[in-house]
Amino acid sequence: MARYLVTGVAGFIGRSIAAALLARGEGVRGVDNFLTGKRVNLVGLEAMEFMEGDLSDPAACARACAGVEIVFHEAALASVPRSVADPVGTNVNCVDATLNLLVAARAAGVRRVVYAGSSSVYGDAPTLPKHEEMLPNPISPYAVAKLAGEHYTRAFARVYGLETVVLRYFNVFGPYQDPTSHYSGVLAIFCRKMLAGEQPTIYGDGEQSRDFTYIDNVVHANLLAAAAPAEKVSGQMMNTAMGTRITLNETFEILRELTGFSGKPAYAEGRAGDIRDSLADIRLAGELLGYAPIAGFREGLRRTVEWYRTGGGVE
Repeated sequence: MARYLVTGVAGFIGRSIAAALLARGEGVRGVDNFLTGKRVNLVGLEAMEFMEGDLSDPAACARACAGVEIVFHEAALASVPRSVADPVGTNVNCVDATLNLLVAARAAGVRRVVYAGSSSVYGDAPTLPKHEEMLPNPISPYAVAKLAGEHYTRAFARVYGLETVVLRYFNVFGPYQDPTSHYSGVLAIFCRKMLAGEQPTIYGDGEQSRDFTYIDNVVHANLLAAAAPAEKVSGQMMNTAMGTRITLNETFEILRELTGFSGKPAYAEGRAGDIRDSLADIRLAGELLGYAPIAGFREGLRRTVEWYRTGGGVE
């Protein structure tokens, strides 16, 4: 019987969490509807019990949660531009899916749900770094949907006693991130294009900054959140990031060195819903979880480039 459920397991964060659990010898069940997840990401996870299902279906949530102790809820339509183009689809796959999962988890006697939050909920407030006491100010449908999920998890902790922990991710990147979609993360797109000798596009002037967070740090935080004492973390929300920031122009220069790309980026008009600057205060995660980054930005970028260079991300 699986002890852990990972939703969105065919996405790169879900896949990475599942792989880490399996490496520890844990019983894992994964669920995905392949709306954005890739079947190729399940290669290497054969020891996992896999269920194809859509969390917008309450019955699928009930089947996924049966007999599980801890849920890592990674499933979402994780894209600001996609949410601008299709706010209803984002709501269904983020808000409705999260509520269905929480209802099913409670009914199945799940002990804890660790929820993948998003730094997008902070919006474009100029205050840096972003800390958990700041008033959320979402400026995209995606950010609104992720914030709604946060509120639902905390409500279920308070009203029903379901242990929940929210980790607000900041710009996660790494192996298994899809580099082929317009809606993919910027570093995945840059890696694919620059390794192929193609010119990448920077939306805006490139001086916008991000707290890019390598995937190993996110996996580390999730495992800590699953194991932390309930009296310290249940109903809590905390940032999950590096605690440093870098501009897209600076990032491009590092990638140019790592990929051997000799050209320059193209610049285009900034995208609706994108924030200007992002930087996390990660002290609360340190206090509650003992979290600290285990892999730096440049090293994470080097590992990511090598993964794409050796054919990663190509089905």
